[in-house]
Amino acid sequence: MNILGISGSLRQASFNSALLKDAQELAPPGMNILIHRLHELPLFDQDVEEQGDPAPVAAFKEAIEHADGLLFACPEYNGGITGVLKNAVDWASRIGKSRKVAPLTGKMVCIIGASPGITGTVRAQDQLRLVLRRAGARTEPQGDVLVFQAHTKIIEGRLADERTREALGRHLQGFADCLAAAANDISLK
Repeated sequence: MNILGISGSLRQASFNSALLKDAQELAPPGMNILIHRLHELPLFDQDVEEQGDPAPVAAFKEAIEHADGLLFACPEYNGGITGVLKNAVDWASRIGKSRKVAPLTGKMVCIIGASPGITGTVRAQDQLRLVLRRAGARTEPQGDVLVFQAHTKIIEGRLADERTREALGRHLQGFADCLAAAANDISLK
């Protein structure tokens, strides 16, 4: 089971990028999480798209297409998703010149997030789910992983809080179960 991990933060010491790295370790057996950085994605521009996807966009879309599912680590800025993350979804929601469907169409998605605030990333995760559904993705039916007061739980780039580590591990297992059930539904048809 190959999962593409995407952090909505470009910051070097990002809590959400750290959360993805811990997710790689806590993933259930058989789940491999590959992290894709968004640093090189240009801002979405339909004029640029009409000329053909730039190389970083084409690579991003290809990575999504080859993944069995997506794991978004969603920061919350000013009560919503980051521009970086929205931009990535905008690119991935587009068919482009060489595809029959957009890469996000039908793709199963899991969302986690970390923030120094006391509500974690609840508003941003809700907003991201809405945007992803509009783009044709399938958001997983399980609950949220909201790492609140992340500065007390992620220390030196590692998730140090054991209860949060356990919750993240259970969440990833739930995502693996959703993917397996979806694959089983497809194979029965």
